[in-house]
Amino acid sequence: MTPSPAPTASTGVELPDTLLCARAVAGDQYAFQALIRRHAPAMRSYAIRLTGSTADADDVLQETFIQAWRKLDTLEDAAKVRSWLMTLTSRKAIDLIRTRKPNVPIDDVAETHAKEQTPEQSAITGSEIGALAKALKTLPKQSQEIWVMREVGGSSYQEIAELLDISPASVRGKLARARIKLVQEMEGWDS
Repeated sequence: MTPSPAPTASTGVELPDTLLCARAVAGDQYAFQALIRRHAPAMRSYAIRLTGSTADADDVLQETFIQAWRKLDTLEDAAKVRSWLMTLTSRKAIDLIRTRKPNVPIDDVAETHAKEQTPEQSAITGSEIGALAKALKTLPKQSQEIWVMREVGGSSYQEIAELLDISPASVRGKLARARIKLVQEMEGWDS
């Protein structure tokens, strides 16, 4: 199957997301491909920031594209397709991060030994990472997403607000509550 060019109006102007969404929901694969081509670069950059790996980001995008195709008909406001796709990307990245087993690159192992980290220090560090992952699971799903987007992905409050379709003030509040809850959970880890 030869890919077709992005659907355009007869004037050669690219069609708006709302029209492409409507056509994709009706089963037009070319319209869906046009949406993906339009938004994939931003989605990929975001997935790389969240996962820290281009390979993982590509896996996240593949899963995101599949879910987007299956769930496009559930999108209530086609004008918000970009933020919807970015939210799907975020959720898939968070899912991947949760299931990822801690892997330490060989260079980091050499650097750690160069700093003469004792086996006890290594064990404590590993336990702290495990405790943080466990503490994150106690947060509401949206708070987890906000925390990961801010602390791991480095997203701004405004970016997070746009992706989750909430106000920046809500992002700040939920992030503050998430941080407090994580500190409380981590303090409980010591006892």
